[in-house]
Amino acid sequence: MRLQLALNVKDLEAAIDFYSKAFGAKVNKRRPGYANFAIDSPPLKLVLFENPDASERLNHLGVEVFDDADVASAAKRLEAAGLEHEVQEEEVCCFANQNKVITHDVDGTMWEWYRVLGDSQTFFDEEPAVDTAVPPSSQRHS
Repeated sequence: MRLQLALNVKDLEAAIDFYSKAFGAKVNKRRPGYANFAIDSPPLKLVLFENPDASERLNHLGVEVFDDADVASAAKRLEAAGLEHEVQEEEVCCFANQNKVITHDVDGTMWEWYRVLGDSQTFFDEEPAVDTAVPPSSQRHS
C-alpha cells in the first residue's frame, strides 16, 4: 500500500524535472498532460496533472492498494461509518483500468482507495484519438 498525492501543476516538464530530482525517481507513466511516479521510499504514488489554470494545486489524495480485498475493505469501512462513497469497478481513469472507492472529506477533498488492473490508452473510458495521417490498419497500440 502507498499514499497517492495528485497535484495540478502549471508546467508538466518543469514538475517532472523537479520531482525526478527531489525523489531520485524516474517517471513511471507519461502521457500528454499527465505523469506519475511510483516511489518506493517513501511509499508514494505521485501523480501530476498539467492544469496551469487550476485554482488549487492539490487535485486529490488516495491510497494505492494491490489487492481488491483492500478496496472492498475500504468501501465497507466507509459504509459502516456512514460516509458517502462511490464504488467503481473496472473504470478507466488516469490512463489505467481500476477498481476503486471514492469519498470526499468535510472540506470537499477527494480521497480514493484504488487498485490498478492494467494500462489504458485513454484518460477516461473514451475512444482513443485516431491519427489520420496513418491508415488504421497500420496503427500500433503500445
